[in-house]
Amino acid sequence: MATTSIIRIRSPPPTGLIHHHHHHDVQILRSSSLSSSANQQQLILRRRRPIINSLSNPNSINHTQQLEDHPLVVQTSDHWRKNILPLAKSHRVYAIDLIGYGYSDKPDPCNFGANSFYTFETWGAQINDFSTHVIKDEAFFICNSIGGLVGLQASILQPQICKGLVLLNISLRMLHITKQPWFGRPFIKSFQSLLRNTVLGKYFFKTVATPEAVRNILCQCYHDTSQVTDELVEKILLPGLEPGAVDVFLDFICYSAGPLPEELLPLVKCPVLIGWGDKDPWEPIDLGRAYGNFDTVEEFVVLPNTGHCPQDEAPHLVNPLIESFVARHTTESAAV
Repeated sequence: MATTSIIRIRSPPPTGLIHHHHHHDVQILRSSSLSSSANQQQLILRRRRPIINSLSNPNSINHTQQLEDHPLVVQTSDHWRKNILPLAKSHRVYAIDLIGYGYSDKPDPCNFGANSFYTFETWGAQINDFSTHVIKDEAFFICNSIGGLVGLQASILQPQICKGLVLLNISLRMLHITKQPWFGRPFIKSFQSLLRNTVLGKYFFKTVATPEAVRNILCQCYHDTSQVTDELVEKILLPGLEPGAVDVFLDFICYSAGPLPEELLPLVKCPVLIGWGDKDPWEPIDLGRAYGNFDTVEEFVVLPNTGHCPQDEAPHLVNPLIESFVARHTTESAAV
């Protein structure tokens, strides 16, 4: 039987301790002690039936398995909770926490140098390592926001792994150094240094790492604010309270270099589908439409009355979109 994996992206094969318990028909596995060729990384993976959540144990990885159908990989497990089980009815679904995020390990960026570890190259290599050592198969990468850059980077680094990309409201990276006015660049660089190297940064993080602040931020980027529930606020906030999260946060918001979507899209060898919530205040659809003109992008789909996180706000629109894209390219592959 042909297999298809869907990867939603939040790290590599587990060795060591595995603890498990059952809750109804869902098996939750927790594992620790993990190594990767792309530095030490931890990830969350979710497949069909057993669903795995990652802990903050050193170098740990969590994953769930369903041994049939097509592998799909998605990013940030909790933010895809409305998609994992529906997609898992016919696919193996892996939800991965990128190193530094969710409940993955959070190595101190100061040990590597500013903006030298938490990069799209690191995360792209992490996804490919995971696909190689855990999935052991080709996979579709399903990504949202900044995760879209990670999916693109992974598919370029090892094009034989990625069967297709679904990019939802991919980050335009408007704070990238090349998109800043020349006269403002020295001031922005100085401000970033101030955040990273003084107590101001930790104070700033403390002000945003509260339920009230997280709720306010989510209400900005969700068009349907009724979807901003206490459960969602908790799932977004709690990983940010993990040890080391503040240092990763400050390192990444000071990351103004690296690739842009418009630089990566021409290099991709697999089919790409872009979906865009038309009410996204952070990544305006009028700018995003330009990505639909790249030869590698086979379709640009407008998701009406939806904000920056359509997979959570409008799963009734996103899940069928993913299903049809995967089915189309699985059928095409089988016919070749």
